Amino acid sequence: MHIRIVDFSETRVAALEHRGPPSQLGESVARFRQWRMDSGQSPVASSRTFGIPFGNPDTTPAHAFRFAVCGEIDEPVRENAAGVHERVIPAGRCAVIRHSGSTDHIGQSLYPLLHDWLPASGETLGDHPVFFHYLSVYPQTPLDQWQTDIYVPLK
Repeated sequence: MHIRIVDFSETRVAALEHRGPPSQLGESVARFRQWRMDSGQSPVASSRTFGIPFGNPDTTPAHAFRFAVCGEIDEPVRENAAGVHERVIPAGRCAVIRHSGSTDHIGQSLYPLLHDWLPASGETLGDHPVFFHYLSVYPQTPLDQWQTDIYVPLK
């Protein structure tokens, strides 16, 4: 497990919040992707893409699961019918680990970091949820070849 400690810079993002079963997250991702194309405010080619889970999909009841699909922006989000709004991923120290492969199996990278590395490191979880920085773009990159950096905010 290769973990880096980094100083993450505050990042403004456009966000679409998914609420409901994790199995339906793909529908929210598609809606967000369409907003990106239609608005031009967060172009995939030049803007980072993030995801913010507000709970563990393995333990959160499906009806209560929340996940923000996000794209970096440099201007305020214009009013839109898609439900996309602006939010900020705050600056701070983070532990980062790279996950390779489908995000369906991201827990295989995240859980050892949280359950093994974190207690042994002497570090403490920060106040912001864990977040993902997607380094690959679908469908250009097959899901089994995806690269995702997992950020765990620290105090």
